[in-house]
Amino acid sequence: MKIATYNCNGIRARIDTVTEWLSKENPDILCLQEIKVVNELFPYEPFTELGYHATVQGKKAHAGVAILSKIPPVECAKGFRDGDELEYARILACRFGRLHVINTYCPQGRDPEHEQFRYKLEWFKKFRKLLDEHYTTRRLVLWMGDFNVAPEPIDLHNHKANLGHVCHREEVFDALGNVREWGFVDIFRKFHKGEGGQYSWWDYRTRGSFERNVGWRVDHIYGTGPIARKAVGCWIDRDPRGWEKPSDHTFIVAEFDI
Repeated sequence: MKIATYNCNGIRARIDTVTEWLSKENPDILCLQEIKVVNELFPYEPFTELGYHATVQGKKAHAGVAILSKIPPVECAKGFRDGDELEYARILACRFGRLHVINTYCPQGRDPEHEQFRYKLEWFKKFRKLLDEHYTTRRLVLWMGDFNVAPEPIDLHNHKANLGHVCHREEVFDALGNVREWGFVDIFRKFHKGEGGQYSWWDYRTRGSFERNVGWRVDHIYGTGPIARKAVGCWIDRDPRGWEKPSDHTFIVAEFDI
């Protein structure tokens, strides 16, 4: 089974990229973040033509998540399941038989002194609570998406210059670590231990960032022990970042023997 994640930075602007990549790679499941469109305006038809079912929780502007899958999910849930509609466009969880897939677009944080950064830290606490209440590490659970955290020095081009950034500082390391301690394995690092220079995001605002590989690894695929043991590979597909009208992110792919 092949499963992938991609922050498309606007699905309508990136429809050609996503459909081309699906045709090329033929994954079973693709999680999308920052679709930036309400459910009613999501471009369902191109994916239906390729044989994919789209489960969508959209929103205008900078959020919205969707899961494309070859088979429809058995059940779905959105947000923290506490009635907070503001979080519906950040968390979409679907079950495919025994496999649970949680697709998230985690808050960026804006600035360490901004209230959005406090919200980011609180968000990870609430996500850990969601796991405690609704999942178990004995199940096949995948958590993936744009985490907006580069957790290791090798996860970005210049660790020293960026230590203190809202995506690379002690508070967010601890916040993500608290969630990971619930029982997650970083699937990418299972196959690329200690390997630097592997990134999933290159800033549009930095001239030549992709060409010079000045990037960050902020998109991730984590899994519980039972699913991590079934992983047979995980990689970052850099190529689409160089295609016409690219997102600032690219695809992360994992394969499992299930």
